[in-house]
Amino acid sequence: MSQTPFNIQRAAVIGAGTMGRGIVMCLANAGVPVQWVDNNPQMLEQALTAVADTYAHNVRQGRIDQAEADARIARVTAAADYAAIRDVDLVIEAVYENLELKQKIFRELDGLLKPEAILASNTSALDIDAIAAATHRAPQVLGLHFFSPAHIMKLLEIVRGAQTSPAVLEAALELGKRMGKVSVVAGNCEGFIGNRMLHTYVLEARKMLLEGAYPYQVDAALQGFGFAMGPFRMFDVVGIDLGWRARELAGKGQDAPEVQVDNRLCELGRFGQKSGDGYYHYEPGSRQAEHDPQVDALVLEVSERLGFQRREITPEEILERCLLALVNEGAKILEEGIAGSAHDIDLVYLNGYGFPADKGGPMAWADQQGLTDIHQRLIALETRQGDHWNPARLIGELAAVGKGFADR
Repeated sequence: MSQTPFNIQRAAVIGAGTMGRGIVMCLANAGVPVQWVDNNPQMLEQALTAVADTYAHNVRQGRIDQAEADARIARVTAAADYAAIRDVDLVIEAVYENLELKQKIFRELDGLLKPEAILASNTSALDIDAIAAATHRAPQVLGLHFFSPAHIMKLLEIVRGAQTSPAVLEAALELGKRMGKVSVVAGNCEGFIGNRMLHTYVLEARKMLLEGAYPYQVDAALQGFGFAMGPFRMFDVVGIDLGWRARELAGKGQDAPEVQVDNRLCELGRFGQKSGDGYYHYEPGSRQAEHDPQVDALVLEVSERLGFQRREITPEEILERCLLALVNEGAKILEEGIAGSAHDIDLVYLNGYGFPADKGGPMAWADQQGLTDIHQRLIALETRQGDHWNPARLIGELAAVGKGFADR
């Protein structure tokens, strides 16, 4: 049976939150008419206004002219319910991260939409196969993981489920191109490519706070290397409370030593930029992260209470642990076939996570160091820090034959 090419002419977005707004603009900017659904009519009204305001702002800045702004706004229409969007070619669901809720939405959509419609979830970590299982059209279900703010960030992770058809992936890549995105196809696993690697990187940063570093030192070392921002500044921008609330909801992970500093900050209402205080202090109306000695005192108190003997942690150690955490996880992702190539991983990190462009991405950086060198450095960390530093099998294999990630 030959695959019919899927032609995405009309789309719908479910959810009028921050991500939904950005995704709607991505589609409208690409010339795709989009119907917008949210079970809260008031929220949808506000979202439509916010989109119009963004376009008006773009006109004032000279990015687009008034005629283009009008054309984009005209492509976006509110839809009363799922029945109203039954003729679209693609639906992108952008509700909050809850598997049961997403499955319920996909089940309902599956029953209403035309048979050839594609269903996509903008999840950042949930199991695409579990979402697809709620439908009778698993070959037409995939993840379209946009990065926030979606209408500005270049990266799009296209997540293929176990049954996603090649023709559907092709249509998604084509749409990515129309939206001006850097699209990378990822396999289905916890966190896909970007967030799975970020998890290990952030874990090292948090461990170093307990062992003797302070947030501003960790960030300074990584920003000195060329990152757009260090992990703790990033948490402030995203909102420290997101992880905290997610752990509360999941009922697990809240006791881990590594998240105790986050938990204390959240208990104090220090959620990041939006509340004026997080890991840093922000003056009203300012996004300038200012060093806050109160946070250093809090970090010291938490680490001592957990029984850590604090020691000096150098900028070199900070870089070594954060970068090698990325590289080792990236190697496992390659080994498992979650990413098609080392270059794909680098694209994710350059376009979605502020990795310094001149270093070419974590895998390219590792190749420049030489994988024999990387392998030895991982073994040294394993000796000092424990089993989680065990080098990915692929690194040893490539090092043994004098090859790099780019050669496989």
